[in-house]
Amino acid sequence: MEGVRQRKIGGDPLLHKKAAPPGGTMSSFRLIRFLFYGITVCLAFLLILVTLNNTWPIKSAGHTTNSLDHVSVALGVQERTHAVVLDAGSTGSRVLAFTFFKSRSDNSLKLDDELWHEVKPGLSSFADDPVKGAESLLPLLKLAKERIPEQYWSSTPLVLKATAGLRLLPDEKAEALLLEVKKVLSNSGFHTTENSVGIMDGRDEGIFSWFTVNYLLDRITGTPKDTLVALDLGGGSTQITFVPMEDDTVRGTPADYLTTISLLHKNLNLYTHSYLGLGLMAARKAILVQHRGEDGIIHSPCVNPIVDHEWTYGGETYIIRGPVVPKYQEVRGQAGRLSENRPVADYKECVKACMTIIKEQVHAPKELKTREVIAFSYFFDRATERGLIDPFKGGVLTMQELLNAATQTCSIPNVEQPLACLDLTFITTLLTSGYGLQGTNTLKLYKRIDNHEVSWALGLAYHVINNGI
Repeated sequence: MEGVRQRKIGGDPLLHKKAAPPGGTMSSFRLIRFLFYGITVCLAFLLILVTLNNTWPIKSAGHTTNSLDHVSVALGVQERTHAVVLDAGSTGSRVLAFTFFKSRSDNSLKLDDELWHEVKPGLSSFADDPVKGAESLLPLLKLAKERIPEQYWSSTPLVLKATAGLRLLPDEKAEALLLEVKKVLSNSGFHTTENSVGIMDGRDEGIFSWFTVNYLLDRITGTPKDTLVALDLGGGSTQITFVPMEDDTVRGTPADYLTTISLLHKNLNLYTHSYLGLGLMAARKAILVQHRGEDGIIHSPCVNPIVDHEWTYGGETYIIRGPVVPKYQEVRGQAGRLSENRPVADYKECVKACMTIIKEQVHAPKELKTREVIAFSYFFDRATERGLIDPFKGGVLTMQELLNAATQTCSIPNVEQPLACLDLTFITTLLTSGYGLQGTNTLKLYKRIDNHEVSWALGLAYHVINNGI
């Protein structure tokens, strides 16, 4: 400041300088003006790009954020918003913490980030110790708080929804578990209400799963005929959801299988149903106990004769062996010579056992044979275990390929995966004799799409952010 005052006292400093060369001052002004106009044009162009990015209906990977979305957040055109979902499944509890970018103009959401983590066993395994069950969720909440910045905790909705595992428990035990869970969640620091904890209706589970796969594959913003069929196979239940496109489907469907939802400012008719007890683990139990003897030991045709296995489900342990009268298959080597009598599971008898829990229970919409079908959860897991698809990318299988895998699995002794024959036989019987798919029909199987988990949790998070808990 002292130097400034001295220059002022000494008079106008310009009077003591040499005269500028002709046009020098004008050149400086032109440069400044050029820079000003250039920056203005660049900012205007950037603003136009940001606006188009938030309003164009035609986009690639429109469900995920890009660099322009991050600029939009910096300019205040979009805002970050978060949601935490706890999936209390029958075999484990999972946390999914989502970060979305939300448009201030139309409230549309783009998925930016996702945390997924699982702990086992599932909440229903703590039916006799609800306090311990609720405490099993604490590590999941800790991970969510590490992912979401603290300044957002109080405005971030937190919900826990239990699925078939708790649906299958006696009411008083399920209620005791949920009461303890509410206590833990209310002290989490996240935003909770009385509706934050509960047992999810099977129909909602199907609808939110359907939304997730169609959202991640950018089918939501197209026409209804562009949407996919979603098949979800959990531990305790299985769901089927799609937009019916044929009048025969609507006319031939039980009324309670049809519902209407509001999606992106328009109404959409859905076919959706959840089959409680036809999840993979629940089906295992129902199929196995058909062959339990008076001594409590199960001798199942779905199990290889060499198997002697203990399996625990729902707090009960089952001793599982092959059939009392074992079955063998002649295996011939070179020149047709008999090389061995191989012990095998009885595939045909296993199909019959599966049919006892599927027959007359599962509705088969004819339209399914002509639609694009996405299958996930245990459908995906069992296909990857057999090496049928890439465990990271997923893949496409025909029903015939799945049927071949089931029969082959039943013909090979495998003590490391003693229930593999049962699982694949149930899955293929559900898809063919249940849903009516044929050998040439294809399934697209995924666990993750664009590195996001395929589950109902994303659909629920989207719903909660837009509509509240």
